[in-house]
This record gives sequence, structure tokens and C-alpha cells, in this order.
Amino acid sequence: MPKRFLPALLLAFLIAAPFCVAQDSPAADPASDPPAAAPSSGSAESLQSNPRPAAPPSEWQILGSQWKRTAPDLLRQQKEIWLFPLSVARGRHWKPTLAVIGATALLTTIDAHNARWVRNNTQPLSGFNNAFSGFNTATATEAFASAFYIVAIARHNAYDQQTFILAGEAVLDSEILTTVMKDIDRREAPISYPPGGSFTDSWFKVRHGGLLSGLGSMPSGHEIAAMSVATIFAERYPHPAWHRWLAYGLASLVGVSRVTLQAHFTSDTFAGAALGYVISRYVVLGRPPI
Repeated sequence: MPKRFLPALLLAFLIAAPFCVAQDSPAADPASDPPAAAPSSGSAESLQSNPRPAAPPSEWQILGSQWKRTAPDLLRQQKEIWLFPLSVARGRHWKPTLAVIGATALLTTIDAHNARWVRNNTQPLSGFNNAFSGFNTATATEAFASAFYIVAIARHNAYDQQTFILAGEAVLDSEILTTVMKDIDRREAPISYPPGGSFTDSWFKVRHGGLLSGLGSMPSGHEIAAMSVATIFAERYPHPAWHRWLAYGLASLVGVSRVTLQAHFTSDTFAGAALGYVISRYVVLGRPPI
């Protein structure tokens, strides 16, 4: 493991702890219920009318029930994602859809300018790029989620455990969509251009890679995953307010790093952030649009 990654790994574990203690949803404790009135006699009828309460489910039973719902949930979510164009065609959600498409299209007009500036100014960004490299951001995200889940299991917190599963579903949903989109647009990344390149004519240029290789540049896979995780945690732990600032702030820094590392154009990272947010909040969490 590179030495420069150790601070990022430690940071991931430190960030996980406050989220774990932010919101507890303990199950009702049978021992806290008021005791039932004692029967007036020791007859068999009295004993039959007051059966012994069922034992609470074990930790493994709770975990099993949570993971058992994952596959059906993913199938439902994928159906909702791929049928979304039909929903728009019927007049639903067309305003936010046009807003995202319009903003992405507008950013594509300045992609070449931004990529050229980054290419000519990489030296001052070397420290930031080393800290937020693709390896570091991906591994730190995985370390944070793993640490969070381990602590949630140790604390027997079903709400936190479900948060981890929802975040995993959001990432899987997002990455499936990303892989298909990349295979269709086959957009070249800025780093693929030679010195002095114009950074234009980037669409449908990636020739290598087979079906579901996901080698195109649009949208950013790192950013869509980071924003998916950030949205799940920000929406499920809105208090205190700094939780949201931290989650969305770190996801935004991941998006910036994809541009400064020349791994993606600006429009690629914006599209990844928008798709990750929408899929997590409105598909996985099922929150109605505000």
C-alpha cells in the first residue's frame, strides 16, 4: 500500500465513526415493557392466555433479512432506471431532466478549454492529484463503507446496517448505468490526447474493449459512485448539518480530481454527480421530488 494512501485510509475510518453514532434506531426492548398483570389464579386457562413472549431475532437473523431483500430491490431499481425515458415521454420529470441535459451540454462546449488549461497547469496540482488519485479515492470510499458497516454490526444498529446496504445498491445501480453509457458514447479521456492536442472530437473514439467494458469517459465512474454514497449518507443522517456538507464536499472533491487528473472532462464529472444523486435519492431511497 503506498505510504501516501495511509492518511486517506485513516481519514476514512475517522469519518465513519461520527456517522455511526449520529442516529440510533434501537429495536424495542421487550424488557422495557411494563410487566403484565399476574393471573388471579394458577389455573391452566390463565397460563394459556398469557403465553411466553417470542425471543427477539438474533443479529444474524437481522442481517439475513436485510441482505435477502437486496436482489429484489436491485431488480426493481434497475427497472425504474431503464424505464425512466418512458416516464419522461409521458410528461413526468421533464423539467429536471431538461435541466440536467442542458447543463451537461453547456459544459461540453467548454470541455476543450478546461482540459487545455489543466494540461498546461498540472505542476501546481500535483499534491492534490496525488492525494485524490483514482486509487486513493476508490479505496478510501470502500474503507469508509467497510468501517461503517463493521461498527454498525458491532453496535447492533439495524439502521446503520441498512444504510450500508442502500449505499451498495446505489453504487451498483449507478455503475451498471455508467458501463452501458460508456460503451455507447466511447468518449476519449483528456489524458489520451497527445501534447498540443485540441481536445475536440472526443466522441466514439475508443476502439479497444469489448461489450460492457465501460472504457468511455462519459460519465465519470468514480464521481457517480462517490456521489451515490454521499447522497445515501447525507439523506439518512441529515443532523447535524455538517454531515451533509462533509458528504457532498468530499464527493465534489472527487469530481474535481477527475478533471485535474485528466481522467475526465468537466461535463463527464457533472453528469456522474447528477446521475449519482438522482439514482440514490429518488430511486434507491424512493424520496419524492421536492
